[in-house]
Amino acid sequence: MISTATIISGVAQGLIWAILTLGVYLTFRILDIADLTVEGTFPLGAAVTVVLINGGMSPVGAILCAILAGAAAGFVTGFLHTIFKIPAILSGILTMIALYSVNIRIMSDKATVALEQPSVKTWMLSILPEGTVSNTVSIILGTAVCIIIVAVLYYFFGTEIGCAVRATGSNQNMARSLGVKTDRIIILGLMISNALVALSGSLIAQLDYGSALVTMGQGTIVIGLASVIIGEVIFIRKDMNFALKLLAVIAGAVIYRTVIACALTFSFLKATDLKIITAVVVAFALALPVLQQKSAEAKLRRENAKKYDALIAEELAKDPVTVSGANAGGGANA
Repeated sequence: MISTATIISGVAQGLIWAILTLGVYLTFRILDIADLTVEGTFPLGAAVTVVLINGGMSPVGAILCAILAGAAAGFVTGFLHTIFKIPAILSGILTMIALYSVNIRIMSDKATVALEQPSVKTWMLSILPEGTVSNTVSIILGTAVCIIIVAVLYYFFGTEIGCAVRATGSNQNMARSLGVKTDRIIILGLMISNALVALSGSLIAQLDYGSALVTMGQGTIVIGLASVIIGEVIFIRKDMNFALKLLAVIAGAVIYRTVIACALTFSFLKATDLKIITAVVVAFALALPVLQQKSAEAKLRRENAKKYDALIAEELAKDPVTVSGANAGGGANA
C-alpha cells in the first residue's frame, strides 16, 4: 500500500534532484551535449560542502564554494572539448574520472565523510515551527531554490549571451558565421550546467544523506536524463515558452523520484532492486515518445479511412452509377 508519506518523501527528494535535472537539461537539450561530468560534479559539490562546513564555514558559504567548484569542473570539460577537440562525451568521461581522485583528496582519502556541524537543514528546522519534519524542509527549500533558478535562467536565456548559447546548441556553424564565439559559449554552458549539478549535490548531502560519499554520483546522468524525458513527454509542447519548459523538467524529476519511492514500498522489491527499477523507468520514458508517435499515426490512419469512406458514400448518394462504374473499372484494370 502506497502511503501519503511515501509520496511526500518522493516529492521532497524530487525537488532537490530537480536542480541536477535542470543542469542536465541545459547540456542535453540546449547545447546538445551528453555531459558525463555530472557523475563527478555531483559528489564534488557534496564533498566540498561537507568538508567546509565541518571546518567551520557557514552552510551558505560552503554552498557557494560548491557551486564554484562545479563550474570549474564544467570549465575543464569545456576546455578539453573546445581547445583540444576531444569529443564532448569523452571530455566528460575524462573529467569525471579525474574528479574521483579530486573528491577523495578533498575528503582526506576517505570514501565517506559525515556532516558533523550544523547545516542548512539545521538552520531551517530552527526557524520553522516546532515539529517540522525533514521532508517539509526539503520541499520548502527545494521549491524556493527551483523557482529562483528558473527565474534566473529565464532571464539569462533572454539576453544576448543566452541567445548565443541556444543558437550554438541549435547550429554551431550558423552561430559561428554570425560572429558567435562558439567555443567560449560551450564552455560557459558547461560551467552553468555543472554549477547546478554541484548545487544539487551540496543540498542532497545536507538535507538527505547527512554526509558526502565518493560514489554518490553513480547513475546521476541516467536520473537526470530520465527526469528530462519524463517532463518533456508529459508536459512540454512546441508552443511552450522557456520558463514553462524548465518547470516541466522540474515536474519530471518529481515524478521520477516519486515513482521510485512508491515502487520500493512493494514487499517483493528490495533496496538492491533500485537499479532494475531505474532501468525500467528510464526505458519506459525513452519508449514513450515512440509509442505516442505510433499511436498518433494509427489514429490519423483511422481518421483518413473514415473520411475516405464518408467521401465515397457522399459520391454514391449523388451519382451511384458513375461511382460504381469507376470502382468497377478500377477493379478491372487491377
